[in-house]
Parts: sequence; C-alpha cells; structure tokens
Amino acid sequence: MSQAVRCLILLVVVALLFVTELIPLAITAMSGAIACGILGFIPASQVFSGLANSTVVLFAGMFIVGAAMFYTGLAQKIGNGVVKVSGTGENSLMFGIMVVTAALSSVLSNTGTTACLLPVVLGICSAAKIPASRQLMPLAFAAGLGGVITMVGTPPNIIANGALQAAGIKDTFGFFEYAWIGIPLTIAGILYMMFVGKHLLPKAALDADQEIEQEIEAEEKASSKQWISGAILIVVIIVMAVGDEIGLKGIVTLEMAAIVGAMVCVLSGCLTEKQAYSSIDWVTIFLFAGMMPISTAMDKTGAGKLIATWAVSIMGGSPSPMIVTSVLFIISCGLTQFMSNTAAAALLCPIGVAISKQLGASPKAVLMAIAVAASCAFASPVGTPPNTLVLGPGGYRFMDYVKAGTGLCVVSFIVSIIVIPMVWPFFPGK
Repeated sequence: MSQAVRCLILLVVVALLFVTELIPLAITAMSGAIACGILGFIPASQVFSGLANSTVVLFAGMFIVGAAMFYTGLAQKIGNGVVKVSGTGENSLMFGIMVVTAALSSVLSNTGTTACLLPVVLGICSAAKIPASRQLMPLAFAAGLGGVITMVGTPPNIIANGALQAAGIKDTFGFFEYAWIGIPLTIAGILYMMFVGKHLLPKAALDADQEIEQEIEAEEKASSKQWISGAILIVVIIVMAVGDEIGLKGIVTLEMAAIVGAMVCVLSGCLTEKQAYSSIDWVTIFLFAGMMPISTAMDKTGAGKLIATWAVSIMGGSPSPMIVTSVLFIISCGLTQFMSNTAAAALLCPIGVAISKQLGASPKAVLMAIAVAASCAFASPVGTPPNTLVLGPGGYRFMDYVKAGTGLCVVSFIVSIIVIPMVWPFFPGK
C-alpha cells in the first residue's frame, strides 16, 4: 500500500471523527498530526510545526485585541450604535455584517478581517439580544466570498495567476478581473445566507459570552480605555491593510502588528494579563495547528494529487472544457474543506493548465474555477482560518458547518459554472 493511499485512509478517519465528534476536535486534529509523523508521511520534527505557524500567532494576538474591546465595553457600545441604525432584525444585521466583511476582505487578509470584526459582531449580537451563533458563521463565509473579488484577496487568486505565468501565457488575470466572478458570488452568498442559510444555523446562547458580559458589568467602563482599545484596533487594521505601501514591507508583518497590539492592550490597562491569556481560544489554536501537518502530508505523499488524477481519469479521453471545469471545481472545493486553500490551488492549477492545453482550450476559465472553489471552504471549520476563528466564539460544532456551508458550496458552484465561461470563454475568438 502506497504512502498516498495510507494518507487518504488517515484523512477519512480524521474526517469521520470531525463529523461525529466522538473526541474533541482539537484532539482529533493533533492526533492526526502525530499519526502523520508516526506513519512517516512527514518528518517527526514537523509534527508540531503548526504551532509555530505565523497564523497561530496572528490568531492569538487578535483574540487579545478583540477581547480588549469587550472588557472596556467598546464592542457593546458599537453594537448598540449599529442596532440603532439597522434594528435588531437578523436579516438586516446579517446583510450589514456580510457586506462590510466582504468589502474589507477583498483588499485585506481574510483572516485579519475576520479577527478584527469578530469582537464587533459579538458586541452587536449582545446589544441586539441575538445569539452570536446566528451571525459569526455568516461573518466567516463573507470573508471567504469577498476574498475572491481581487487578486490579493486570497492566496488561490495569486496562485492561479502564477500558474498562467509559469505556463508562458502572457494574458494573465488583472487585479480587479476577479471581480467579474467575485461580486456575483458574494451577492449570491449573502442572499443564500439571509434566506436559506440562516435556517440552518444553531440558535444556542453562549456561556462564554455571558461570562464576558458579567465581567464587563463588574468593571468600570472608563471612556478613555474604550478610546484606547478602539485606537489600537484601528492602528492594527491600518498596518495590516497598507503596511506595504507605507514602507513597512518586510519590517512589520500581520503577526507582528497583532502581537504588538495585544501587548499595548495589556500595558494600557484595557485588560489584565490574566484576561489576555483567558481570551485566547485554545481549541482554535490546536485545531489549526493540527491540520497544518496533515495538509503537508497530503502534499508530500501525493494523496491530494492521487484524488485529482483519479477524478480526471473518470472524465474520459476527450472531455469537454465545461466538464473539466466542473469536475476540477468539485475536486478543489472538496480538497479545501480539509487542506489549506493555498495547497489545494497549488496542487490543481498545474493540472488544470495541462488539461486545457491538451483540449486546445484557454486555461483561464479552468484556473478561475479552481481558484474560486479553493476559497469555498464553507462546509468545514478547518478549511480556512476565518471558519476556525469563529468556531469557539460561536459555539459551533463540526456539523453546523456542514449544514450551513454545503448549500453555499452548491450555490457557488452554480454561479461559477454560469458566469466563468461567459467572462472567460474556453475558445476565445471563435
């Protein structure tokens, strides 16, 4: 039995444990990483490499920056203001949250956008007396959808463009060219969540939120500290958004901005050191860190490529470009539920270019489908950092993502198969 097959078997076991939750999600993820080392899929020294990943540091820093807004009462204050404008209706709040998130995500890091807006949305939910579980998943989904709109919105978009360049194709994607599919996809996703997805979201209130509210009520809500916590968040966002343009490229990273912001929150008294430590959602940290080595194992052993090759082989000798695009979309979307969207896109883009050339078709439609599908990690809490970020604060279970996210994946597929061939014809000029 090859390493690729053994890795696929391990992935199936991990997936079953995620779905059934027979053991905690974080333990499943870390056990999977350890198994990858024991079975020789990755070097033993890389088993816990996920804990050293810079995204984990970003998570921790933004959890603390976000918590500062709660402990000072600023998040609740903002929430009250938003509720006064939009009312307390779930649909109006969901629409506002998803539009703002998608817009920011189109030019900022999906992860950074979600992390920055998480405390604000929790404050809005508290003010509107709506369980956070009703709004946090739409927040994460909007971050994924909005990222498709520009080249820098999400890594798969950059990878697709790089694949065209590597294949010697001069007609690459423009910066805003992705908006042709990104905007319709975002609109369809928002409508789906407002009219269908919301009925599939859990309604349980969260003990963690209540504990935070109690602590806020017991503290003095000094307006000066509210201003400070808000200023810290704004500065962190600005540095994340335009750091490269103002000469900070290679000097201040997203992770550094988040951690510096967290330290300033503690030093300024916006929250205590103990509150900072307790605000970190360790389930999120270990879940993400555990899945990173598993993603690496899928790449190293060839398990991901095996899935792609097998799926392509069932299409027959001379499949139509539409069939190729559809199948690769489904494969990319399936893989990205359990491995990083970057890895999924990097794995499939070269395959998409090769198949397109064989058919004599333009690869742009195929690559766009792969890139978009790699951003459709809606049916799993481990497919993309925004989903993982809201797991703990939203009190979600694995199946909550499956229920609400699968339909969104289907909607994304339908929109993509209609729009992509219209904008990027398979045989341009004919």
